[in-house]
Amino acid sequence: MKLDMAIEELHRSENHLVTVLTSMSDKHKADHEVCYVTRDMAKWSRQHVADLARIGRDFGLDLDPEASEDPSILAAMKQRASDLMGRRSVPGLLLLTDLRHLYREAAGTSVDWELLAQGAQGAKEQELLDVAEKCHPESLRQARWANAHLKVASPQVLAS
Repeated sequence: MKLDMAIEELHRSENHLVTVLTSMSDKHKADHEVCYVTRDMAKWSRQHVADLARIGRDFGLDLDPEASEDPSILAAMKQRASDLMGRRSVPGLLLLTDLRHLYREAAGTSVDWELLAQGAQGAKEQELLDVAEKCHPESLRQARWANAHLKVASPQVLAS
């Protein structure tokens, strides 16, 4: 059984998603929707990391239940850059770039959840399947939000 490898990869993916979402929140503080929605979605991924660490123990894994965070100095620099960028026309292009990145990361994480769910179902690992069924919809929402926000922001940014 290779479920341990799938759990470990998904843990890495969710951890990375926390970093992407937190970075977006920090970089786009001038855009309140982006700032607060990405912050909320990062909380979901943090919980996913903790859930995967907990269930991973049943499969012999020792995963960190805490998602990695940016050091405070780097976060402060991102905040300052966000404040400066919020007053210029470049932030729109930066937002599109960040949304594209988020969409790709969230979609990949969603695929990982699907694979884990299928593996858990095949191996009759109900507790693992329950975790996947709880977390996967939130992962899908992250990708859908990024895609929807790309559709809303891109005409305005690219046509100006």
